Amino acid sequence: MQAAAMEPVGRMSAKGSDAYFKRTSFFWMAVITGSFGYYTLLMFWPQSIPYKSLGLWGNISKYLVDNYHPVLYIGYWLAWLLHGVEALYSVKLCSDKGITNSSTRTKWVLQTFLFGFSSLQHLLSYKPEQKEK
Repeated sequence: MQAAAMEPVGRMSAKGSDAYFKRTSFFWMAVITGSFGYYTLLMFWPQSIPYKSLGLWGNISKYLVDNYHPVLYIGYWLAWLLHGVEALYSVKLCSDKGITNSSTRTKWVLQTFLFGFSSLQHLLSYKPEQKEK
């Protein structure tokens, strides 16, 4: 195999900087998916959580659900709203950084909506090569 064929994930594609995409780490994907999944269960199906089996975490969760459910509910939707705002900001960043490939822009928006700042940080740190005049 040629060295170019073994290019790591997240590097610029052959098309150049207009198609730059870097996937967020599996660690953050797992943490954020698990956290939002647990939060969703707390909000909509709290009876399905085995609080006693979760030890201290279960006790804290049960206390919050029993005493602060409206606050948790607002926080849940604010978290999704924040992810939506970050996704919209990723559209602007793609434009500012010259990422014009529509498929790549869609990947950035979806990834940022689902995984928030763990995705957005890759786009924020991307420095496109300056074209010589």
